[in-house]
Amino acid sequence: MNGRGPQIGFGPPITPQVIKNIIIANIVVYLAQLVTGTVTYYGVVSPERVWLGFELWRPFTYMWLHSPGSPFHILFNMFALWMFGSTLALAWGEQRFLRYYLVCGVGAGVLIATVPFLPHLMGWGYRPDLVRPTLGASGAVMGVLLAFSFTWPNRTIQLIFPPIPLKAIWLIPFILFMELTSGPSNVSHLGHLGGVLVGWIYLVREGRTPGAPTIESLKLKWRRHQMRQKLRAVHEEERRKREQRNNDRRYH
Repeated sequence: MNGRGPQIGFGPPITPQVIKNIIIANIVVYLAQLVTGTVTYYGVVSPERVWLGFELWRPFTYMWLHSPGSPFHILFNMFALWMFGSTLALAWGEQRFLRYYLVCGVGAGVLIATVPFLPHLMGWGYRPDLVRPTLGASGAVMGVLLAFSFTWPNRTIQLIFPPIPLKAIWLIPFILFMELTSGPSNVSHLGHLGGVLVGWIYLVREGRTPGAPTIESLKLKWRRHQMRQKLRAVHEEERRKREQRNNDRRYH
């Protein structure tokens, strides 16, 4: 605002060092992937390799890898990290931001490795998705977007595709809706949802982000919504009764 009405800008005014370091690390690893496929092979996360092969480093390493055949994968992730993560890191401090970023990424990786493995663990047979590899920083970046939307829920974001303005609080629901309705793709929905879920739990337990809703606050909002609906129903019924009385009134 700056006392002169709403301001429009592109990108953060300052890029914190932690954001630069994360972006540089991702670029270096991506270049190493282009040089040798061994980096990708030993870094991706899959349920079979984590829980049957006991390769427990993979929920951490996968978040530094990106698809070698598509530069847009790393470009989109790093662009979102720069756009939203810089502002968050400036407000939070670099140590708090880095800790949160890593927890969201690793937490999403653990869920990617665990959720498809549960049916196999329960004796429901071998599933093809046990060997499906997942890579990318999207889980951690989705956590960053969630924290941004909870910290500045009323900030308006001008999207490029589609070109519409959107309140920050609706950013995550919009992204997930677009993913789920866009048809078959290589996007890891579990990884994205995992980053959001882990980030939400982290923010609530940390207790330093007032905008992060708890289960209790959501229940309270739901009860208030139900009360408003009941009041609307009562007012609507009273209005109908008044109209009926007016229609039935006879004038002489």
